Amino acid sequence: MGRRLSLRAWPRSLTFRVIAFSTVWAILTLVVIFTLITTLYRQASERGFDSLLSAHLFNLIGSIGISDSGALTGSPDLGDLRFSEPNSGWYWSVEPASEGVHGDLHSSSMTRTIPSPDVADVPFNANFQRSYAAQGINGEELVVFESEFVLDAKNRAARFRVMGNKTELEQEIGTFQRRLLTYLSLFGIGMIAINAIAILLGLQPLRRVRNALAMVREGTAQRLDGRFPAEIEPLANETNALIENNKRIVERSRTQVGNLAHSLKTPLAVLLNEGRALGGAKGQLIAEQAASMQKQIDHYLQRARVAAQRDSVVYRTPVAPLVQRMVRVLQKLNPRTSLSLSLPATEIVFAGEREDLEELLGNLLENAVKWARSAVAISVVPLAGKDESLFEISIEDDGPGIPEDRAREALKRGRRLDETKPGTGLGLAIVADLVNEYGGVLALERSGMGGLKATVRLRSLQ
Repeated sequence: MGRRLSLRAWPRSLTFRVIAFSTVWAILTLVVIFTLITTLYRQASERGFDSLLSAHLFNLIGSIGISDSGALTGSPDLGDLRFSEPNSGWYWSVEPASEGVHGDLHSSSMTRTIPSPDVADVPFNANFQRSYAAQGINGEELVVFESEFVLDAKNRAARFRVMGNKTELEQEIGTFQRRLLTYLSLFGIGMIAINAIAILLGLQPLRRVRNALAMVREGTAQRLDGRFPAEIEPLANETNALIENNKRIVERSRTQVGNLAHSLKTPLAVLLNEGRALGGAKGQLIAEQAASMQKQIDHYLQRARVAAQRDSVVYRTPVAPLVQRMVRVLQKLNPRTSLSLSLPATEIVFAGEREDLEELLGNLLENAVKWARSAVAISVVPLAGKDESLFEISIEDDGPGIPEDRAREALKRGRRLDETKPGTGLGLAIVADLVNEYGGVLALERSGMGGLKATVRLRSLQ
């Protein structure tokens, strides 16, 4: 369950995922490179530091002698000015290590004695050498190389010490790390930017496919046109094949609907004529039932046509011009009823056929005008859907309205709430079926004007 939640929380954008993975990989790679280089640099620097101290130690041993009286003699020159700079952290000293040896020598940089640990704590190795850390005169960290060496045939020995400033070495390593981090950071930023650009350019054909599909959905194109990369071209070809198949299905449905309409037209016309010719109650009954059959067949043929075209290539129907034209016609036919129209500033395009929207609005407007006392208000409002664009049409009147407990009953086919008014009882049912076929919503509620408010919500093209 937790894995499913984590996957749902992960962004769905393919571009974001690829860039995020490449960025994380680049950062991890640079961290590993930084760690590896700094580790190798530290090891090399410490080896060089130890080699330098060892070379100075052997140079110091070769520069010191002993007199017949046992005094230590010599003036070593280790070739490094830091041994002559007071308290520089670089020192050397020579001290007696056996009887018969006296006096001590030290570098001019060493202004006071630096103690050495007891031999029991840091013993000499087989070559009579040892190394240890010590604290310098100014608190700096020192590395000491120490050796005891026999100076003459009388086995008189001296202790030689060379001390190097470990703090300087750490500062040099720190400076190198900061510079390396700066260079690697700049390189990483550039690499991530280049990767992001390459990924965006690589995914550009997918955006072209998306835009082409949007054009097909909006009805401005019939197929995916253009040249696509080899990896995406099969997808484009399959999509075009699907579009062509949908077109064939729609055309086949239209042909079947037309054939059915023509096959039923003549028998129904015969029934109507025979009923009228027969006259009387039976003739009138036959004519009425034939007319009712004609309306029912027309309605279901219309419904089949809408169902056949739904989810295929989408048609485009501008809403505002159609609503304005229908309101003008109804106003001329009903001069005593005041019709007010409110339209948005932005253009709204219905994702369906003009005839379906005309039939839907026509039934709602005729119903409102029929029941209104003096006024009907029509408004069209764009809405922002979660995954698609929507718009809403509201038609309300100041008539008696429909009680809430009878609103659902009014949508039933052939149901008339007031038998004194002319009509077949199919208007609201036809509207409900059309709205349902287009995946919309129809709501009947009390209007603020006192009568019925019919609200239709449908999908629009962006």
